[in-house]
Amino acid sequence: MKPILLALALTFAAGSASAQTKPNPAGTIGSADAKVRLQTLGYKDIHDLRRGADGQWTAKATKGNGEKSVTVNPRGPVVAR
Repeated sequence: MKPILLALALTFAAGSASAQTKPNPAGTIGSADAKVRLQTLGYKDIHDLRRGADGQWTAKATKGNGEKSVTVNPRGPVVAR
């Protein structure tokens, strides 16, 4: 009985580990990643965060004295307007 339980436990653990290590599809980042990227660059009060069909995230954020529209490209720079 113990070998069967051990085998089931190992199978479950292996399945869980592989589910956790699956990478995101190429060129995609999640909303949390986009927000962290903006915060790292000094943006605060990030809101209206939305992902476009092209995979880029757009948001409104404050940096310095004013609010800006920002675009987070998953493969490149952050652009502020």
